[in-house]
Amino acid sequence: MALFGFLKKEEKKTCGCACGGNCAPSAQTEKTAQPCCCASSEDSMKIKVLGSGCKNCHTLFENTKQAVADKEIAAEVAYITDMKEIMLYGVMQMPALVVNETVVSMGKVLSAADIAQLLERYSK
Repeated sequence: MALFGFLKKEEKKTCGCACGGNCAPSAQTEKTAQPCCCASSEDSMKIKVLGSGCKNCHTLFENTKQAVADKEIAAEVAYITDMKEIMLYGVMQMPALVVNETVVSMGKVLSAADIAQLLERYSK
């Protein structure tokens, strides 16, 4: 019974980096010059996949995680299904991809290569 948010299951937040959220940020930072994206830093890119939970939305989320891992970008990848939050972005078609609070794609399932090109364009 999830009426009014009672007994509602919490969604797990997953990391979009190659470690899958299993590394210790301090240990990772010592080994490499750039910090792991698991560590909350202001330098990391914020990527959100907006969707209702359908197959296409999950595919875009997986492709986004793959593109981040392939390009070794310090990024935080989140999957948003809350309709109130999705409406704040003004998205009319899902799935949608948001990079650093800018909607860069909506209504399409992009491949990992297409997402990598977008991430290069919108990186700082």
